[in-house]
Amino acid sequence: MGIGLGVFLIVIGAIMSFGVKATLADFDLTTIGYILMGGGLLVILLTLLVLMPRTRRARSTAVTTDSQGRQAVVERDDRISGV
Repeated sequence: MGIGLGVFLIVIGAIMSFGVKATLADFDLTTIGYILMGGGLLVILLTLLVLMPRTRRARSTAVTTDSQGRQAVVERDDRISGV
């Protein structure tokens, strides 16, 4: 949802900045368009930052059997940080 919202804001901002030639007494539509484009870019960057995985995981499962026939399951979850 965040990336779509960011693209939507960029498109609306570009239309207001480059496509609309109307003038209003109290508002500068070109500046509002640039602000919307900047906000859309910020939304996209923040969404990507939140959605990016901060760690990678390596998972492994080992099943061992002792001399009496009992089985033990060992699960290992290693995290590789700094990626």
